[in-house]
Amino acid sequence: MSRPIVGVIGNSDLLNGQYPAYTGGKMNAEALADVSECMPLLIPAHPSLVSVEELMAVCDGFLFTGGRPNVHPEEYGEPETDAHGAFDRGRDAVTLPLIRACVAAGLPFLGICRGFQEVNVAMGGTLYPEIRELPGRMNHRMPPDGTIEEKFALRHPVRLSEGGVFHRLFGTDEVMTNTLHGQGIKTPGARIVIEGYAPDGTPEAIYVKDAPGFTLSVQWHPEWNACQDPVSRPLFTAFGDAVHAYAAARTGAAMSMSKAV
Repeated sequence: MSRPIVGVIGNSDLLNGQYPAYTGGKMNAEALADVSECMPLLIPAHPSLVSVEELMAVCDGFLFTGGRPNVHPEEYGEPETDAHGAFDRGRDAVTLPLIRACVAAGLPFLGICRGFQEVNVAMGGTLYPEIRELPGRMNHRMPPDGTIEEKFALRHPVRLSEGGVFHRLFGTDEVMTNTLHGQGIKTPGARIVIEGYAPDGTPEAIYVKDAPGFTLSVQWHPEWNACQDPVSRPLFTAFGDAVHAYAAARTGAAMSMSKAV
């Protein structure tokens, strides 16, 4: 049996500071292959190269990954400032309509960090450009120095809504997570349900209310140590189950249509 395909949203990058490329993290691909049991397929996220319709025809799920560039504030009706950092308008043009299409069609997706923020913006929400500058908020950015293990180390708890989707998934109302982000949710979009908060009130876990498919998204990076981490593994397992179910249903529908013809 072939594995279902998960489109991994790539980022625009420069290799060696000069060679333009679309890149995706190795950890994302390994988490999808080893835990979700899906085939990762890197997507060059630019509207001149791919369309929403083509992507949805090929992929059984999507991973909206983290990335250094931020969603452009024009996408949520605010002016650009220096605090908003770098942007990737090509990715914005692909991911935001793709998220809305997936929500409508029930095609499963998992949002991580920037992907979490994209889900909120796609549903009409807004973002703070720099969380650490808000009164009473902690610095959620990754440590500037240290090993990769130190950068992705667990740094704060996330409190989950009692009896909610994430509580049931993890089997607890509090989990420890890493934190490697500068921006965060300001106002939640329509149908966005926030079920997890950091100690300083920063939203960390969301889903889209009444969506027919899997829409869980998190502000932290569960791809790190996904095979062993007690929070990452169930998240990628649940996502994989949703992708497998969607792929099976699509195959079944295609076979039924073929027999009818």
